[in-house]
Amino acid sequence: MDSRIEIKVTNPKKVDNVVHPKAAASPAPSPSPSQPSVSSPSHDGQERRLLEEEGQSHSRRGGQQGRRLMNVMPSKNWVPWLIPAFVFANVLLFLISMFINNCPKNSVSCVARFLGRFSFQPMKENPLLGPSAATLDKMGALDVTKIVHEHQAWRMITCIWLHAGVFHILANMLSLVLIGIRLEQEFGFVRIGLVYLISGFGGSLMSSLFIQYGISVGASGALFGLLGSMLSELITNWTIYANKACKLAALLTLIFIIVINLAMGLLPHVDNFAHIGGFLSGFLLGFVFLIRPQFGYVSKKHVPPGYIVASSKPKHKPYQYVLWLVSLILLIAGLTVGMIMLLRGVNLNDRCSWCHYLSCVPTKSWSCKSQQAYCESIEYGNQLNLTCVSNGKTGNYSLSGENSSQIQQLCYKLCS
Repeated sequence: MDSRIEIKVTNPKKVDNVVHPKAAASPAPSPSPSQPSVSSPSHDGQERRLLEEEGQSHSRRGGQQGRRLMNVMPSKNWVPWLIPAFVFANVLLFLISMFINNCPKNSVSCVARFLGRFSFQPMKENPLLGPSAATLDKMGALDVTKIVHEHQAWRMITCIWLHAGVFHILANMLSLVLIGIRLEQEFGFVRIGLVYLISGFGGSLMSSLFIQYGISVGASGALFGLLGSMLSELITNWTIYANKACKLAALLTLIFIIVINLAMGLLPHVDNFAHIGGFLSGFLLGFVFLIRPQFGYVSKKHVPPGYIVASSKPKHKPYQYVLWLVSLILLIAGLTVGMIMLLRGVNLNDRCSWCHYLSCVPTKSWSCKSQQAYCESIEYGNQLNLTCVSNGKTGNYSLSGENSSQIQQLCYKLCS
């Protein structure tokens, strides 16, 4: 290759960044088979665009150099496989939970009994068409009592893979596909996988600090983490986007979607603390993992042999580094302090008298009081005495091989 060829990177207004040859005595020869081609990961798409634009300008002048440079820097898009794998894992675990639940054996009545052991619990017990609370608890649902007193912190991760019913898993998996596939295509499976898992953990942590009764399952915290990371990605990479009007519209639309979803969490029986915790975790993670190089930056390792970058920009702008550092510190500090408080049995509702309104706002149409059924049980031979904790009602029942699921149904009827 002619050593007199030089590449000069210029930075005209807006997106007119191009690569111009400063001097060229003869067309550059095509790469020989013995020379390895240089590939670029998707986050270096700006460099590809620079070289592709240079190639197009040369080909318009009649030369062959443009096509040859484009061949040197082939496009490489991430093929999404992790998000589909997450969807498959969630569906598989839901089927396993229904198989273990075995409603015909453990309950008097079931919905869709023709499905056999995959039939659903009664609608009064689970209106989402799913297994019993006892089955979900056995599978690893979020249970603060067991996390604090039985050292089962692993439930903070396992709960994000479980779902309460068909409607629950359909809504979450549809959202995961619509949001996650695009993000994985742009940023790869490693970064999006970390955002998903850490956000799910953050959602479980905040939920455990505020809601310390009953059990909780679902991937909503992780999904809100992906939404939060999309928002912070737009903010930290704002200066590299050319069409500011379109990006502003996208930003406002995203904020509107987030506000609507968080507002839905103010309804009863929805764990909005998991949504908020997941969103805040994902928002901070977006500044850490989804940062892009500024426009005009060209990595020297991706410049073809024999070419020189006459001028170069730093990879990131100063404000991006500041956001990265501050977000990383806040994330680590928040998760660490939260875990310490949880393992010490702290209930943040005792320190924040109004925070419970972030998860449910009572109105004339609904109440925010817990609808969970809790009973104290005493056995006298073959007699079972149940006392509902919420209303004080007492009932005596004859024991005839009842299991925990049937006893839970008796408790639910007593408390209703």
